[in-house]
Amino acid sequence: MGCEPIILNELHTVYVYFKQFVGNIIATGEKTAWSLRPCVATDLVQVLKIEELAYPRPWTQKQFLQELQSTYSRLDLLFADGQLSGYLCYWIVAGEMHIVNIATQPAFRRRGVAHRLLDHALCLAKQNNVESACLEVRTGNLGAIALYRSFGFVDDCVRPKFYSDGEAALLMSYPLDSPSSEA
Repeated sequence: MGCEPIILNELHTVYVYFKQFVGNIIATGEKTAWSLRPCVATDLVQVLKIEELAYPRPWTQKQFLQELQSTYSRLDLLFADGQLSGYLCYWIVAGEMHIVNIATQPAFRRRGVAHRLLDHALCLAKQNNVESACLEVRTGNLGAIALYRSFGFVDDCVRPKFYSDGEAALLMSYPLDSPSSEA
């Protein structure tokens, strides 16, 4: 099971990393063994360490526990050679995927962790007939914005003073059911 290339337009093709699953080990052509699985409560100590390094106002353990207990939330962990490298939390509600939190362990940044997590989640969403995906991202987080645009997310609007520190958020969306996003 896997996804085929996503054709965004005639000049740009994004190839999906997760073309082949062997158990839950993902074959990527690298020497690193990548594995992905859902988070459980005992993982939260490690998740919170990454969260605190990634964000100026990190989520609390209580917030992560609420996500784990929610029927519409999913929290996926990505491991590199057995070490937690990042996570992605998203909701599936009424045919829409809402990405609510993504973070990478600093030692694994610029190695495709966020790309792998997002790619996996979008593949699962497509396979489950989710119609669209959306997210909010800090307007100053240019690396994340570039990542989302590389998948085909488009800018919808800016939400002024969205974050508690007053920074604006860019709302982005991605139509999963369009011909350009077929898996």
